[in-house]
Amino acid sequence: MEHQPVETEIARKSALIYLPISLGMALLFVVTASVVGNYPLVAKIGGAFWIGLLSLIVSMPVVTSHVKRQLRGQGS
Repeated sequence: MEHQPVETEIARKSALIYLPISLGMALLFVVTASVVGNYPLVAKIGGAFWIGLLSLIVSMPVVTSHVKRQLRGQGS
């Protein structure tokens, strides 16, 4: 069970990185859609949700593997 604290730390640190990335992308989408076009609110919210979800799917494995590499390299 010695891997459990390490895996928990990796998951926590990764989430602190990829969640703000996804939320930032969603917010950027809302701001851009508001400035560039005259879209209804439901389109902005739906688009923000979609962009946030896709950026979460893309950034989660990339960030997690990077954090894992950093922590494993630091422990050696």
